[in-house]
Amino acid sequence: MTLKIVVVGAGVVGAACAFHAASAGMDVTVVDRGPVGAGTTSRGEGNVLLSDKEPGPELALAQLSRTLWDEAGREIGPDSLELEAKGGLVVASTAEGLAALGEFAARQEAAGVRVEPVDRVRDLEPHLAPGIPGGVHYPQDAQVQPVLAAAALLRAAVRHGARFRTGEVASAVTARDGGRTPGDRSTGGRITGGRITGVRTTAGDLLPADAVVNAAGTWGGEVGRRLGAPVEVLPRRGFVLVTEPLPPMVRHKVYSADYVANVASSDAGLETSCVVEGTRGGTILIGASRERVGFDTTMNPAVIARLAAQACRLFPFLRGVHLMRAYRGFRPYCPDHLPVVGPDPRVPGVVHACGHEGAGIGLAPATGALVTAHLLGRPWRGADPAAHTALLPDRFLNAGGAPQ
Repeated sequence: MTLKIVVVGAGVVGAACAFHAASAGMDVTVVDRGPVGAGTTSRGEGNVLLSDKEPGPELALAQLSRTLWDEAGREIGPDSLELEAKGGLVVASTAEGLAALGEFAARQEAAGVRVEPVDRVRDLEPHLAPGIPGGVHYPQDAQVQPVLAAAALLRAAVRHGARFRTGEVASAVTARDGGRTPGDRSTGGRITGGRITGVRTTAGDLLPADAVVNAAGTWGGEVGRRLGAPVEVLPRRGFVLVTEPLPPMVRHKVYSADYVANVASSDAGLETSCVVEGTRGGTILIGASRERVGFDTTMNPAVIARLAAQACRLFPFLRGVHLMRAYRGFRPYCPDHLPVVGPDPRVPGVVHACGHEGAGIGLAPATGALVTAHLLGRPWRGADPAAHTALLPDRFLNAGGAPQ
């Protein structure tokens, strides 16, 4: 039998799940309350990074994802994704910071990441401020245009037979009954004996499914709750500044070494670290801030000023450049800074693919491949077979199967 899969969420992670599942021959329907990539995906910079990840399960996922982005580019077309293998440059402002960065890079290199220590950072980025003692170049870092990439992955999934329903929310799953099969019309695709066999949308339609993939990003906690399998996914607000279009001025993704510490921090307060990169359209993106303020969308001029000042210290030419706009969004944050990827033991048929924080765009293809492996009961393609175990939702449950 062909597996029927409903993917809840049409951001880049949901699109990647649909693409990989449909490519594997599954019958896939994607449901989203809005257009493709309209949530967190549309608020991201498009980072495909290895440089900011400690060796461990997330780096293993990122390494596979980097390969899969290239494979997707070959199948779909790199221009459809705006895939740019631009590389990343991490810079340190002090000798002590440079030493710590070197130790971090050495651990990554031991895990298979290509790292290139750089003494003369202005050879790679001529417009950097003078006096920077050094940095590390990561040639594998890349960038995509996130909304274009999500749309391209979803179009490719549709070519493999997937369907997409916009403007519909997946509501609560129907009640348990006597245990009939998913295709039995007498049950209408309900939960049978605790297993999900369908979801109902706000349009009133019931979509039969052998599995439901929770790829709802920042709203993954709420969707999990509706499916009877809540996971702790919290919003972490961030701002990004966009300059006027310029001639090419920034060649790589450039960020300060403290960015890595901020990504790994669990502090609820405001944290900022300088991240600067150019786009194919000529604009320069400036980030990054992180703060846990719930779903508060208030524009905060103080954060904008702080990010702009940090960027100008790193690239002094920005002092004469106009900001065109600033936008903000919510990263789907898990307390242990790892995404939730895999089947939920509490409700058979629920598979989570959310909680990627600021790395969802980069990790999307490997997440889709891993979800597909779980659905098919096949080994994961990643080099470390144990790496995916750390991503399972089991880690949030106590011995009795309840959330910790």
